[in-house]
Amino acid sequence: MSQFFRIHPDNPQQRLLKQAVEIVHGGGVVVYPTDSCYAIGCHLGDKEAMARIRRIRQVDKHHNFTLVCRDLGEIATYAKVDNAAYRLLKALTPGAYTFILRATNEVPRRLMHPRRRTIGLRVPEHTVALGLLEQLGEPLMSVTLSLPGDDLPMTDAEEIVDRLGKQVDLVIDGGHCGHEPTTVVDLSSGGMEIARYGRGDTGPLEA
Repeated sequence: MSQFFRIHPDNPQQRLLKQAVEIVHGGGVVVYPTDSCYAIGCHLGDKEAMARIRRIRQVDKHHNFTLVCRDLGEIATYAKVDNAAYRLLKALTPGAYTFILRATNEVPRRLMHPRRRTIGLRVPEHTVALGLLEQLGEPLMSVTLSLPGDDLPMTDAEEIVDRLGKQVDLVIDGGHCGHEPTTVVDLSSGGMEIARYGRGDTGPLEA
């Protein structure tokens, strides 16, 4: 069975976050809470862990991963952010938004869109996720935990353990997250396009 950590959603236990980071650094696949849905992630650049996530999700090599970052400065390391994009990101992060941006050379090529050389990035507004990212010191390579055959992402951590068993190394229970994915905002072409409507409020984008 995978390990199971129950971490307080408002005051995360630093000891458990440190242990979670050790699992990530050891090549582990972890399920963790965000401000939209539970996500499944691994160490940036870990090919084997990435392949495991693809098998769990039953998606092919073209399925896009997101770099989940701790702050706006970290986004700027992995994406090309012009002044207009920076202002928008500053207004909307942290929050339930994923931004599609042109990738920098810091991003492994296999994570980029093969033709557009773009990458999805986000900063979650969730204390446990941000605490994990702070301890890790770099982004988590992640996708939404939506299992084959399910209409909605999973929301109950104990059910996740029951369903996934030994397929993941750690499940972090940070409470109920909801089942609505992020709003996806494409900024890669110099303008702004809402590519998917989700939990993030689109009012500021459409004004």
